[in-house]
Amino acid sequence: MPATARPRRSVLYMPGANARALEKGRGLPADAIIMDLEDAVTPDAKTVARSQILEAMAQGGYGARELIVRVNALDTPWGQDDLAAMAQCGADAILVPKVSEAADVTDALKVLADRDAPEDLALWCMMETPLAILNAKEIAGSSARLAAFVMGTSDLVKDLHAAHTAMRLPMLAALSTCVIAARAYGLAILDGVHLDLADDEGFAEACRQGRELGFDGKTLIHPKTLAAANEIFAPASDEIEWSKRIIAAHAEAEAAGKGVVLVDGKLIENLHVEAAHRLMTLADTITKLEAANAA
Repeated sequence: MPATARPRRSVLYMPGANARALEKGRGLPADAIIMDLEDAVTPDAKTVARSQILEAMAQGGYGARELIVRVNALDTPWGQDDLAAMAQCGADAILVPKVSEAADVTDALKVLADRDAPEDLALWCMMETPLAILNAKEIAGSSARLAAFVMGTSDLVKDLHAAHTAMRLPMLAALSTCVIAARAYGLAILDGVHLDLADDEGFAEACRQGRELGFDGKTLIHPKTLAAANEIFAPASDEIEWSKRIIAAHAEAEAAGKGVVLVDGKLIENLHVEAAHRLMTLADTITKLEAANAA
């Protein structure tokens, strides 16, 4: 399955030091779970968090949810040990924070190779520094094992000396740059977290904006936001119906040898049909994922 084909509408951070949270994750309607060893874990709890994540992965029970472990940065006292410990934990991907250049990807992959990590263990990169944004193209093309970018908007705003605003104007250049780089190299890309859990409408608007910009989904810090992210990043019923009409009309025109297709007065080209097929595939995989997790 291509990196961009898997549903990632809602990707929930779960602190590795919180055993109850890791247990709860088995029943939450998240497309993916990031078991966190970095920001959500205090220095004195890093070792415990590492052990609890390994135990949770060994126990399983997460259904068809995609499982990712965010390790600490390689230049911290915990990063190398995190990567070594998680190399064969059974996760779908390892998320590396504070990536700033392609060499950071190479360094992480070397640690995983030294610990005989399986070849299908993907690498994800946090894009959260100004240098990462400037090097987005090089990072995106650094390895075939790289599968996704994850925006770290909180750190990015801090480093830019910018501000969190409702329309996120200070971040739009960085967000779009990373979307372009990700799509150029066939990567998935996830939007950053929304920090104000009391701001339901602001969260929904950020999700809508993220989808408009081209993101596959949103990273989340609380289960209460799962339903909204799942709804907004999923194809809507009218989009599905429109896609079906486009595909059918295009197939009928091709069979009749017609070069021009009009649906409701709108010109339909191959690019619209490709987008329609992508949307229909996404809708189908979401249905299958939800059914598998409910079983």
